[in-house]
Amino acid sequence: MGDDVRSGRGADDRAWSLDERILEATTRCVARWGVSKTTLDDIAREAGCSRATIYRTLPGGKQALLVAAAHHEVGGALRALDVLLAACDDLRSVLLTLVHGGASYVAGSEALGYLVEHEPEVVLPHVSFDGLEPLLYRVAEFAAPHLGRFVDTDTAWRTGEWMARLVTSYVFGDEPTIDLTDRDRAAHVIDTYVLPGLVPFGSTDLPLPAASAGA
Repeated sequence: MGDDVRSGRGADDRAWSLDERILEATTRCVARWGVSKTTLDDIAREAGCSRATIYRTLPGGKQALLVAAAHHEVGGALRALDVLLAACDDLRSVLLTLVHGGASYVAGSEALGYLVEHEPEVVLPHVSFDGLEPLLYRVAEFAAPHLGRFVDTDTAWRTGEWMARLVTSYVFGDEPTIDLTDRDRAAHVIDTYVLPGLVPFGSTDLPLPAASAGA
């Protein structure tokens, strides 16, 4: 396994680095050739390891590897958003970051862009009907703590799911009417259709973080 590890690191770190290499290689291959034409040999070459190493590191074959790579990509996007959301100091900025940041991630993903254009049958089952539920749950679970600084727990969870539905419907719609990757347009959507449902009618004050509100 000398070609599969980086010297000078511990065993746990080596395993983590190899996982990352394989998953990122999978994403690059999908961006280049799509799902149907990408083979494990392609991924092994891209990752700089052997097919056997892929089977040992991420067992389950090509399908399991593709699923793991998708989760890895989503996880990376959520970690990046987490940093931005932690710096938000009001409800509006949290909502805007979720919508604009989420849409920008989807638009900027080369692998997803290739699939939407050339193999939509791979993507559509996961962004429509019951297939969308796992994604909605994951986004709501991620967003709820950030939203929960300004609204109650139940509202935070429901709003997180609502933001995921909003981004999905606009980004994957047949003819999107609003480009949520445009920050000004995303802000218009938040100000016009989202905030009015969360801020008391007639109020011009946004909810403050719990610590500030009680001060």
